[in-house]
Amino acid sequence: MNRRLLVTLLGASCLAAAVFFSRGLDVQLRWHANDAQAIDLFGSKEEAPAATPDAKPFWTESTGGAALADIPNHSSFADLAEKVSPSVVSIRTSKTVTGGGGPNGMRIPPQLEPFFGGPGSPFEDFGGGQEYQVPSLGSGFVVSTDGYIVTNNHVVEDVDKIEVAFKDGSTLPAEIIGRDPATDIGLIKVKGEKPLTALPFGDSKKLRPGDWVIAIGNPFGLEHTVTAGIVSALHRRNIGAGRYEDFIQTDAAINPGNSGGPLVNLAGEVVGINTAINPRANTIGFAVPIEMAKDILPSLKTSGVVTRGWLGVVIQQITPDLKDALKLENTQGALISRVDPKGPAQKAGIQRGDVIVRFAGQTINEMEELPRRVAATTPGTKTDVTVVRAGKEKSFQIEVGKLDEGQQVARAEEHGEEEGPMVFGLRVQDLGPELAEQLGVAGEEGVVITEVENGSPAAEAGLRRGDVILEVNQTAVANVAEFRNAMHTQEKALLLVRRGEATLFVAVKKKAEK
Repeated sequence: MNRRLLVTLLGASCLAAAVFFSRGLDVQLRWHANDAQAIDLFGSKEEAPAATPDAKPFWTESTGGAALADIPNHSSFADLAEKVSPSVVSIRTSKTVTGGGGPNGMRIPPQLEPFFGGPGSPFEDFGGGQEYQVPSLGSGFVVSTDGYIVTNNHVVEDVDKIEVAFKDGSTLPAEIIGRDPATDIGLIKVKGEKPLTALPFGDSKKLRPGDWVIAIGNPFGLEHTVTAGIVSALHRRNIGAGRYEDFIQTDAAINPGNSGGPLVNLAGEVVGINTAINPRANTIGFAVPIEMAKDILPSLKTSGVVTRGWLGVVIQQITPDLKDALKLENTQGALISRVDPKGPAQKAGIQRGDVIVRFAGQTINEMEELPRRVAATTPGTKTDVTVVRAGKEKSFQIEVGKLDEGQQVARAEEHGEEEGPMVFGLRVQDLGPELAEQLGVAGEEGVVITEVENGSPAAEAGLRRGDVILEVNQTAVANVAEFRNAMHTQEKALLLVRRGEATLFVAVKKKAEK
């Protein structure tokens, strides 16, 4: 008896350790939790709004109704929740999974299946290697009386069956109409005998930090859970939840199972789609702005996919040092570090070193705005683009191209023979044909960095060994001699650097004399 107990405890300990050390898993653990989880922002990374085809809105636009709750004069959100809840649904999905199993259907982490999931495994008798259905839960909301429902892409991605449950207890099967992994928006449809109650769309552009909002959804299977909070911040980006991030941050509680549910203002209008959470906090949630959904839902309804615009440039943020080096008035805009030779921008006359300050009549204040605005432009549209070149504004008309899979609309980059003396804290050599081929920059002329002094201006600017310097102050340098001549009288310099497939501008200041 004691021995059997010891074996059982040992097996349970192995499973616990396996789950603990495999917390980086995504799909497997997500399904094991039986919830379509909001994205873990500190896990794996993924892919702006998209082009809007000529299609009429199929959702209900708000007529500007009065607020259904008034804080602090009233202390209840009950009227608001009661009005909104009939349009919020629970989405139940199932997926066929094959692989090793554990006790009570527990999934064994994939990297441990060779040890625990094969023949002779202690869990072989628990269904290892067999196919079985794994359920998952998410949320959504009705957007049209004829059965269209919006949710998150990750709620319905790669599932075999979808069932929608309404507040009155009725259920209906659903089919996927369209999905967009880039924005994590999905559109499904049910066929009912009577019209459904749709939630009107509000205007997320009018939101301000501090505005009251409520979230309704299905966290951990607890249907129609209502939580309240405020808009904590707007335009949250670079949080690792997609390529075109522009999230609403809220402290209204969002948990696994809330994915796809609505974020609603006090007028009962949808202003966001609850999508992501910070797993280290219970008051940091993120919602896709409803304006982004308005851009892509017509495409999802008519074609099932999203068609995005493409400009064909690589861009980077303008730092204060780059602003000074380029003699710009401010750090607004998107600096072009590379132009695709086959792209629309090249054909229109856009050049490397140009700073895009307006696109389609809209000012580009931050670099991250440009990819979203380009993506939202219908391919084939002729669009006015204004750039700053050599201190002066120039305007171009560009026919926006179509973004193919694997391309990026306007991509943002992350930051030879005899060695010469240290300049700006770096040493360079000529870039010969053989070395250029080794570095993957065949056909380029320049100098390659062979050493970067610790703590030097070059190191502080982010330059690395192996970087290829193509230009100094927007003048090409073909060898070490030209590089020295271009640098020796400069107190600061603007370098164009090739790093692998990336090309970027770097501003450096001259190393101080000791």
